[in-house]
Amino acid sequence: MDLIFTNLPTLFITAFFAILFLQSGLDKILDYRGNFDYLSDHFKKSPLAGSVRLLLPTITVLETLTGALSAWAFLQTLVTGQRGMAIFSPALAGVSLLCLFFGQRVGKDYAGAAALVPYFVVVLLGLWMIKM
Repeated sequence: MDLIFTNLPTLFITAFFAILFLQSGLDKILDYRGNFDYLSDHFKKSPLAGSVRLLLPTITVLETLTGALSAWAFLQTLVTGQRGMAIFSPALAGVSLLCLFFGQRVGKDYAGAAALVPYFVVVLLGLWMIKM
């Protein structure tokens, strides 16, 4: 039980990113056409307009990979107490969020970009807490 309390910050961070990115990645997989149509419309007046066919599968893989790695890190920390993989959870989450942030800014969706900032703060806190 002491092992769980010692690793609670790591467990919370990895669980948070597992839920966030697995849900987002799976949503893109299960409703690919809907996401494609939404993003095509979202970026139609931006320099990314012709790139949605490449960007959507890229972000889908990145988000799903981030979620899966975070889930693995959660389970590894919970079962063994080892946090070796856990640092990759917020690190990869940061990469995913920066990709999303870039798209929002280029697409001039400033409110959408601003909504990502709290998630990025969680990334920075997660990196700091797990590194300790």
